[in-house]
Amino acid sequence: MNRHMTDTPATPHVITVRMPSRLDMLGELDHVGQRLCEWLMFDVETSMKISMSLIEAGTNAIQHGHHRDASKPVDTTFTVFPDRLEISVHDQGTGFKLDEVNGNVTSPDHILDPRGRGIFIMRECMDSVRFEFSPSGTYCLLTKRRPPRGEAG
Repeated sequence: MNRHMTDTPATPHVITVRMPSRLDMLGELDHVGQRLCEWLMFDVETSMKISMSLIEAGTNAIQHGHHRDASKPVDTTFTVFPDRLEISVHDQGTGFKLDEVNGNVTSPDHILDPRGRGIFIMRECMDSVRFEFSPSGTYCLLTKRRPPRGEAG
């Protein structure tokens, strides 16, 4: 990221990261996300929320989408708009039935469920979390609004 870029142009900035489906690579992905949060002047709390969501989305792609097959890449695209940061995490998996994932894992009925916490965390931390399923795989789309110009946050 160029520290000399002070304004966000009409054309969004796009950063793409391709990595093998290895859990030990999530730290590198998180590093890119954290540097981007610094550049966008997100506050510490917001940056941590973005970080947790990015790691969860990456973990889901590696574990569930690719079943830890390191030969399959996880593609992550960070797109910076004037009003928001969009993150797309793509795997080649067949997807899942979103309606079968627990909504609130903190409820007494689901507190001991072994799955579903990642999506819950992402939904709590981000402004928008969407999933798209296509023949090329699954896309997890995360959106976080940027603070108004002149305000860090």
